[in-house]
Amino acid sequence: MILLLCFCESSLGCGEGSQHVQHGRSSRRHLPRPCESHQSPVGPLLGPPPNTGLKSSVDMGKGGDASVVHKKAAQRVPVEKPAFTVGTLRKAIPPHCFERSLLRSSAYLGLDLLAVATLYFVSTFFDQPAVPRWLAYGLLWPAYWFFQGAVGTGVWVIAHECGHQAFSKWQAVNDAVGLVLHSCLLVPYYSWKHSHRRHHSNTGSVDKDEVFVPTLKEADEFSIENTAPVRLLYIIITLTLGWPMYLVANVSGRPYDRWANHFDPYSPIFSKRERAEVAVSDLALVAVMGGLYSLAQSFGWLWLLKAYIIPYLIVNHWLVLITLLQHTHPDLPHYNSQEWDWLRGALATVDRSYGFLDVLFHHIADTHVTHHLFSTMPHYHAEEASKAIKPILGKYYKQDRRNVFVALWKDWDVCRVVSPDQAGHNVLWFQ
Repeated sequence: MILLLCFCESSLGCGEGSQHVQHGRSSRRHLPRPCESHQSPVGPLLGPPPNTGLKSSVDMGKGGDASVVHKKAAQRVPVEKPAFTVGTLRKAIPPHCFERSLLRSSAYLGLDLLAVATLYFVSTFFDQPAVPRWLAYGLLWPAYWFFQGAVGTGVWVIAHECGHQAFSKWQAVNDAVGLVLHSCLLVPYYSWKHSHRRHHSNTGSVDKDEVFVPTLKEADEFSIENTAPVRLLYIIITLTLGWPMYLVANVSGRPYDRWANHFDPYSPIFSKRERAEVAVSDLALVAVMGGLYSLAQSFGWLWLLKAYIIPYLIVNHWLVLITLLQHTHPDLPHYNSQEWDWLRGALATVDRSYGFLDVLFHHIADTHVTHHLFSTMPHYHAEEASKAIKPILGKYYKQDRRNVFVALWKDWDVCRVVSPDQAGHNVLWFQ
């Protein structure tokens, strides 16, 4: 009975520096935000409104240094249309990597749920009289929150795979499992499934992407956002409130001509045929929240806070951090509608490692480039597929080996806005 939905917190990186993989060799690339809009990556929640009056970062009269741009260009992901195609990449991947096994996917889910249940069971001993309070609240409960949040993030990732139809061959099974799992994590399954699909269809487009669309303008030489206290404030707000603010108010999301959110079936985010499913998501959330209220009435609100709410907030933290950093790196381009195409947009993402948490997160972060190229591929084949296509991708593959929190802090500063290197160009870079 308890609601095995406790979830996410933890994140380590590995090593320092970014790197390209070019035919097996190394060399070096949205910024922290799980929401979307023409908002500065640095200030996704509080950033200034978009300025579409683009200027060149080395414009005449601005004292731009072409040598600096040249140096940056050497590290950037290429923006020329690649010689390979999606078909080329698919042929390089062993055929079994595209096979979706309901049995195997269910086994991973079963292990996650078993871990959730085990962690909860162990936590029932923390408040026993024999356990010193300093030990319970100084070590045991924090450890529970950390690992329950991390495991819960893995559950979130499996529900996300259901939305991509990667859990099994059968859409009815995928949607049923995804609806239950995401609802338990207070995520509107169908609503997010539809908006997320559009993100995958328009990644890297400053005109049509659903999320992580940065502000279009020339970077100022100095901004209050450059200061450490303001940057820290932005990061804290984004990692704690960013996800619910995106769902409720489309904060940092693609701009629409009227109010947009993930709960209104008539929101401009959704098409006419998607409205019924949005309503189903809402009803599922009402049922789960009713269940949580009943549990709080039976076991107490403090129990609910410790057992569910804090792990839930940690899941949200990981979700925002992972998704934000997957699309934020100074070496990744954005394109306007005149230049954008699907393949180059899909390649405008970066792989990052979270250390041992990669296993609990089902490798969603360290194989994200492959995920954007083949989103229906199950997570348990992503590592093998990534190894197969890296030699073909060459410089188009971006991996960042920095600790993720170091990357978050640094890139939040340098990835504030996008603009072209030269006025009139259709490729935009973080400034």
